[in-house]
Amino acid sequence: MRPQMFWEGIIITASLSSRWLTLLAGLAIICIAWFVYAPGLHGAFLFDDFANLPSLGASGPIDNWPAFWRYITSGTADPTGRPLSLLSFLIDAQDWPASPYPFKRTGLILHLLNGTLLALLLRQLGLRLFSPTVENQRATRQIEAAAVLGGAFWLLHPLLVSTTLYVVQREAMLPFSFAMIGALCWLKGRDAASRNDKLRAWLWLITGLPLCTLLGILCKANGILLPALILLIECFIPQRPTLRSYRVGMTLFAVVPTLFVFAYLAYEGWHGIFRGISAVRPWTLVQRLMTEPRVLMQYLDLLWLPRPYTTGLFNDQVHASTSLISPITTLISLICVAALIAMAIKLRRTRPALALAILFFFVAHLLESSTVALELYFEHRNYLPAALMFWPLSLWLCGVRSTTPAVPIASLTAPPMALRATLGCILIAGLACMTWARADLWGNENEQALLWARMNPGSPRAMTNAALVEMQMGHPELAVARLVPAQKLAPNEVQIALNLLAARCSMGSVDNSTVDAALNALRTTRDPGAFLMKWMGSAIWQARESSCPALGLDALGNMLDAAQSNPYLTSQPGRRQDLYSLRGQWILARGGGGQAALNNFNKALDEQVRASAAFQHAGILATAGYPALALAHLDYFEARRLRESRPPFGMPRIHAWVLERQDYWNRELVRLRATLAQDIAAQARSKE
Repeated sequence: MRPQMFWEGIIITASLSSRWLTLLAGLAIICIAWFVYAPGLHGAFLFDDFANLPSLGASGPIDNWPAFWRYITSGTADPTGRPLSLLSFLIDAQDWPASPYPFKRTGLILHLLNGTLLALLLRQLGLRLFSPTVENQRATRQIEAAAVLGGAFWLLHPLLVSTTLYVVQREAMLPFSFAMIGALCWLKGRDAASRNDKLRAWLWLITGLPLCTLLGILCKANGILLPALILLIECFIPQRPTLRSYRVGMTLFAVVPTLFVFAYLAYEGWHGIFRGISAVRPWTLVQRLMTEPRVLMQYLDLLWLPRPYTTGLFNDQVHASTSLISPITTLISLICVAALIAMAIKLRRTRPALALAILFFFVAHLLESSTVALELYFEHRNYLPAALMFWPLSLWLCGVRSTTPAVPIASLTAPPMALRATLGCILIAGLACMTWARADLWGNENEQALLWARMNPGSPRAMTNAALVEMQMGHPELAVARLVPAQKLAPNEVQIALNLLAARCSMGSVDNSTVDAALNALRTTRDPGAFLMKWMGSAIWQARESSCPALGLDALGNMLDAAQSNPYLTSQPGRRQDLYSLRGQWILARGGGGQAALNNFNKALDEQVRASAAFQHAGILATAGYPALALAHLDYFEARRLRESRPPFGMPRIHAWVLERQDYWNRELVRLRATLAQDIAAQARSKE
């Protein structure tokens, strides 16, 4: 069948039964999306998944209400802790470790739901922006077809694979859901206000704005942008309601939160520029602000020139701009962003869909691409901003001219319509093929790691990840060949240096330059997060079985000395605690005596008095055969409990309150003391 005949059939059928056509078209797109995503459902957990999901089993299975409340308040990202995102993970597992398949399946179902919600919103926006008359049913059908097509372009775009199949990024998907629901509810309230139905208007406004905004925030902080996005859409819809209560509601629920967001971003900017940001970041806030236009233009490039394979989750190869001309793309990107915004403002009346899509993209990026000192670049940040991106194209393909107030209908027999029909079919097929290819890559962890390394030669994370895969496959020589040039490019990257050391050990020989490079990285690296604690802790307990002197206990002691001389690490109480804790573990593994280890564990506790740290240290001492010293460490903790570190404002403080209400730590303390007493008694009997 020729594309023109296919397109004619769609529009003619739509004029007879638009509801059935919309339903069938939507179902077809959903089936296609499921099919192209299916290969990725068999992939593995990745990176931040391991930092967030283990809380499912941190204190045992979540099979009772006390465990539920401990889990749901355990989040540390954002002041809110993102409890609704954590709640959604309970759909897939109630303990850890768990299989990744249910998590990825739920993520895909949510993506399909979001595509459906987007199509519904595009339909409502089209009917309001272009105001087709009751008599002009064909115009309505074209707008509805454009809504389905615009939702399909978004749903099948390959860039969104790295959000949908990356389990932890459900935190980015759920705010999208509440943004779509909130916008649809707001439009209902707006319609009621236009009919002077005050009660319904307020009910829908409260549901769409404060309630959905709150729910979005409880998934991720960028949910707070919903009021700003609705205000933006309001500026484009003609014939605003005159009902006074509607204007009051919009002021309270949209204008005030939007002003709060801008005030917060202004404060973050002032504080970051004049008082500095965390030493963890290798750039200043001014450099970040210069870099983000480059990043935004890269996002637009990926959206409008889709490709099956991108850099994926690795973004540490994106370097900050140091001036407007270093690199020169900084100034070019800044000009392009300003030009796009200016063009959108100029076209807001003549091309409202195009103007709205452009401004929606930039407003939705406000929180993550401006003054908040987050990492520079992540693909998943485009999940919400890209929502309206392809709607202008779908309007054109369906014959809807983006002008107001009339909607002229393009002739079905005109050559341009045939070309548009052909292009529409090609775009859907092309996006589906690219998404299938990318999802297939996400279903193969090893191939994914190696491809990302080839595409990100300047990324320490990508190179380290690929090297680990190669070592697991039994090819340490490939890992060494990969990491040696990476280390020359980034000599301060401790993840490269330590994994290169491990790879050379697997090959049976380590030269002095590799050891020196590892020590230098430990002395100079910025905060490596949890990596150092995890790697060193594992290496210490494996050292007795290692035949490689470079990973022996003496060598690991030198590494700890180097890390404890690093000013970036020793300036932070949390990292000092980690290093004292590692020193204590090293002493135990070396057979240096329990008392020396206890002294280091006590020093670690002095840095930050935390019950979790005290219990961990006591467990380590008991496992090493020192239950009496474990009890002594618990005594040390109780003597300093009044100085216990107060959690920061937000969900961590609520979590501490929940633990206190449940008397959790006191009960655990009684249980652990009883276990240690039994161990002490058993030791005494064994000596008799």
